[in-house]
Amino acid sequence: MNDLPEEDRGGHDWKGLKEVDRAIAENRLTAYTWKKTWADPWGRIKLITIFGGLTAFVIFVVINDFVL
Repeated sequence: MNDLPEEDRGGHDWKGLKEVDRAIAENRLTAYTWKKTWADPWGRIKLITIFGGLTAFVIFVVINDFVL
């Protein structure tokens, strides 16, 4: 993206931002986001809660519409 050497760009070494930039360049930002969220304990709890709630809702709708 930028042809300047590292020291001419300000000399900052932003490792986290380099990883995000590489993910965007390789068009894998969604996979990167899911992996980072799953690695975080609170993020994992949120994902499990959201998907559990969605699953419970789908089961409720199926039972409510087709069985009753």
